[in-house]
Amino acid sequence: MAPLLLGLLGLLGLWVLLRAHARARAPCPVPRWPPGPRPLPLIGNLHLLRVSQQERSLMELSEQYGPVFTVHLGGQKTVVLTGYEAVREALVGTGQELADRPPIPIFQLIQGGRGIFFSSGPRWKAARQLAVRTLHGLGAGRGPGADQVLRELRCLLGQLDQYGGRPFPLALLGWAPSNVTFTLLFGQRFDYRDPVFVSLLGLIDDVMVLLGTPGLQLFNIYPRLGALLQLHRPVLRKIDEVRAILRALLEARPPGGGPVHSYVDALRQQGQGTDPDGLFSEANVVACVLDMVMAGTETTSATLQWAALLMGRHPSVQDRVQEELDRVLGPGRPPRPEDQRALPYTNAVLHEVQRFITLLPHVPRCTAGTTRLGGYLLPKGTPVVPLLSSVLLDKTQWETPGQFNPGHFLDAEGHFVKREAFLPFSAGRRVCLGESLARTELFLLFAGLLQSFRLQPPPGLGPAGLRTVPAPAFTMRPPAQVLCAVPRPQGTDRGGLA
Repeated sequence: MAPLLLGLLGLLGLWVLLRAHARARAPCPVPRWPPGPRPLPLIGNLHLLRVSQQERSLMELSEQYGPVFTVHLGGQKTVVLTGYEAVREALVGTGQELADRPPIPIFQLIQGGRGIFFSSGPRWKAARQLAVRTLHGLGAGRGPGADQVLRELRCLLGQLDQYGGRPFPLALLGWAPSNVTFTLLFGQRFDYRDPVFVSLLGLIDDVMVLLGTPGLQLFNIYPRLGALLQLHRPVLRKIDEVRAILRALLEARPPGGGPVHSYVDALRQQGQGTDPDGLFSEANVVACVLDMVMAGTETTSATLQWAALLMGRHPSVQDRVQEELDRVLGPGRPPRPEDQRALPYTNAVLHEVQRFITLLPHVPRCTAGTTRLGGYLLPKGTPVVPLLSSVLLDKTQWETPGQFNPGHFLDAEGHFVKREAFLPFSAGRRVCLGESLARTELFLLFAGLLQSFRLQPPPGLGPAGLRTVPAPAFTMRPPAQVLCAVPRPQGTDRGGLA
């Protein structure tokens, strides 16, 4: 009996070895790429993409090649997804398969694969989980977080009061959301005249503009040529200045171990605990703070500026918002997060602002393994661009996609309607981790601003004279210009914001 059993075990072992050998020799699946324009030597399809409106060029190509197509950015094959159906299927339906970022050269130089937004794998998962957990614990978008936004609203309204209805720079509106972000990150707000606050905002502005320049786009496509031409140097110098300020703020915080009052506190405590893989080393802590500072200030600040600009451009829409605010909130009562349901038109306007401006048209992903997408088979490491602007402007989802129309979010009775194709914060595992905070923050600041002031063009300029073509930058930020904030008698009670 024993020899028979040994023989059977031997045959089983031999079968396992043969199976393993066959799998090792089995050819990898042959990729099946989506269609796309024929590439030219060296430049690929770059001649088909307008530098300042790349997302529009990609949307035009999708009309010829379909919602899933391939473009060659220099020598790099990239798959582009356009329209609600294709983008949502990829972001929500593929799970982990599109959770990674491709190694974008300039962000590899800046962050070295660290941080939150351009990292992948275990480091990204750990950093994101900590950020989500900390923001929730700090009440971001709820209770304490909303109170902080309202206190910042009071400071913003005070700044506008000083202009007495005279023209003010549109960028001033970005101070309040930036300070909300800094309070969450560092546990303190800054006076608007504080040199650190002024320096940080100026440097962030410089970095965002530099990241959107043609030179940096060229560097990302041809990194060796870009390095030879030193195209990356200006932005790296600015980033070094930002890091110096962030390190000083980190060192100013008391040692960890006590209650968590800020994101920085949470990061430092995590780094001082059990961290065998070094996921929260000092370099990664600084990288995470850098990501949160850049993203947390730019996106909400630019959106609030766009909202004010579009109110000056569309006075009839502003009339309806202010009529609703006066009717629902009454004279002087500041808005609260729970008021959103009772203010459907105001809520619809804010959603339409975000849809219409398409602030961040796309941020690339890459396949974590061989991935089936839209009927095609993509090899591991393929860059994939889910074009969010194509979703927010999808003709099959929006009645008038190219027009500013709050009716997109209202039914026939004037009730607010959620739209599945409203994806300015992306979707799936890489959805914006500050979405809840951003929604609450924008609503409170926008409603409080329009309660207190009538926004209009400067003297001698009509609404149509306000410029709405985005300025060149990493995001689709509004062009620099001035507005007038004329005080309204129904303004917010500043004492109620204390």
